[in-house]
Amino acid sequence: MPTTTSRYQPSGISSSDADQINELLQGRLTALIDLELTLKHIHWNVVGPSFIGVHTMIDPQVDAVRLMVDAIAERIATLGGMPVGTPGYVATHRSWEDYSILRATTMEHLGALDVVYSGVVNDHRAAAAALDDLDLVTQDMLIGHLDQLEQFQWFVRAHLEASDGSIPQSTTEEEGAAAGRQRAAAVANGDR
Repeated sequence: MPTTTSRYQPSGISSSDADQINELLQGRLTALIDLELTLKHIHWNVVGPSFIGVHTMIDPQVDAVRLMVDAIAERIATLGGMPVGTPGYVATHRSWEDYSILRATTMEHLGALDVVYSGVVNDHRAAAAALDDLDLVTQDMLIGHLDQLEQFQWFVRAHLEASDGSIPQSTTEEEGAAAGRQRAAAVANGDR
């Protein structure tokens, strides 16, 4: 793994703990780089009603995720590792498929993006929990990221939520896009 610890790590963290933390962080780095690119793809390819609202909502999310990427990469380096953020590495070391929605309506992209955020948030939460006995500084960083990621998902879900408070529960991006289409049709028919 490219994040193997070098000669430097902070006081109080063993080389083996630093290696374990860095491996965990490299997974989060890969996921957030992928999320950043996915968000920008959505920003460029969203169309239809509410276009400008969604188009402009996405850019601050891209900027915030880019800062998370930098923080994680610098934490890996602080722990004596070597962060890897090359496109080839990201593409070959992720455990999920590439974002599957191309040019689509706001609701289709938001439905699919909700699925993406669920995956990232769940994995980030698991990574933060795994740090309980390893490194509270790194855990605190991931918890701070979770606060923002959950808020971004809330922004997405606010578009998908029906007046009864229900939100489509999709497990794939395609299901999410279909649920978004259904929600848009319901709104067009007066069902808020």
